Amino acid sequence: MRAVVCEELGSVAVSETKPLEAGPGQVVIAVEAAGVNYVDGLFVQGRYQIKPSLPFVPGSEVAGTVAAVGVDVTEPAVGTRVLAGCGLGGFASHVVVPAAATVPIPDELDAARAATFTQSHCTALFALRERGCLKPGENVLVLGAGGGVGLAAVQVAKALGSKVLAGASTESKRDAALAAGADAVVDTSTEGLKSTARAWSEGGVDLVYDPIGGALAGTALRALRENGRYLVIGFASGTIPSLPLNQVLLRNRAVVGVDWGAWSMTKPLEQRALLEELLGYVRDGRLDPVPPRTEPLEAAGQVLDDILSRRVVGKMALVP
Repeated sequence: MRAVVCEELGSVAVSETKPLEAGPGQVVIAVEAAGVNYVDGLFVQGRYQIKPSLPFVPGSEVAGTVAAVGVDVTEPAVGTRVLAGCGLGGFASHVVVPAAATVPIPDELDAARAATFTQSHCTALFALRERGCLKPGENVLVLGAGGGVGLAAVQVAKALGSKVLAGASTESKRDAALAAGADAVVDTSTEGLKSTARAWSEGGVDLVYDPIGGALAGTALRALRENGRYLVIGFASGTIPSLPLNQVLLRNRAVVGVDWGAWSMTKPLEQRALLEELLGYVRDGRLDPVPPRTEPLEAAGQVLDDILSRRVVGKMALVP
């Protein structure tokens, strides 16, 4: 089999590795597509809080066909199309995962969209509804709205009955957000974010969805109305902001942390239900995930660099 291997921090290369076998309770997936996420780049750079031993194969979500099963596995059967989270090992032609970690792919999703679905959309639903208590009709400001996480948040917020103002720094990213269903866009590189958001929402937005951090955080906080909630998703800008607590106190605002990854690992049954609900949205047409750009395994290094540098519009997937 072929895999993208990180032999030393900061670089990856495709290598031939030994074939995988399914142990008890496991299945081997022949990978058709592997989603590429910001966290994968952090793993390779050695900048994530979890630091796997070298060498390792990055990649945490895949879609493909079950190629082999352990002796005690009855479902899924060989030949079933599934998506799965794997933690590490996804940037490869094959991956081994627990059978219980697989979910059948709806007919409405191709492999590339299935492989880029779970992390971004589950983060969005967990953040907006479970942590942010979003109600139908409320207004949401999504920062970084042209990236994969942001586009998923735009679509999930719309599926929950909200209005969305999408903030992005380039025209191509703002166009992508509009195509994903945003009601309006704001140029975060030049426009006054606070004044635009307040004017659009007639006084202030109910939620800020921020996977970026950095210099815009304080301005976005000030764009919240009374009882507004600021959702801290991540820090793709590379800078963890310091928020003025007097602005949290004013108008009874709240700053809410969102760690979907840890929650999903400690609450597997709840996470399964969350994912199944989102896939139901796909089946009934409430969600239409944006197709990712695909590249071969050999392009993994450049793709990871592009994601860490925020040059990517939408999502990326590697195709073995």
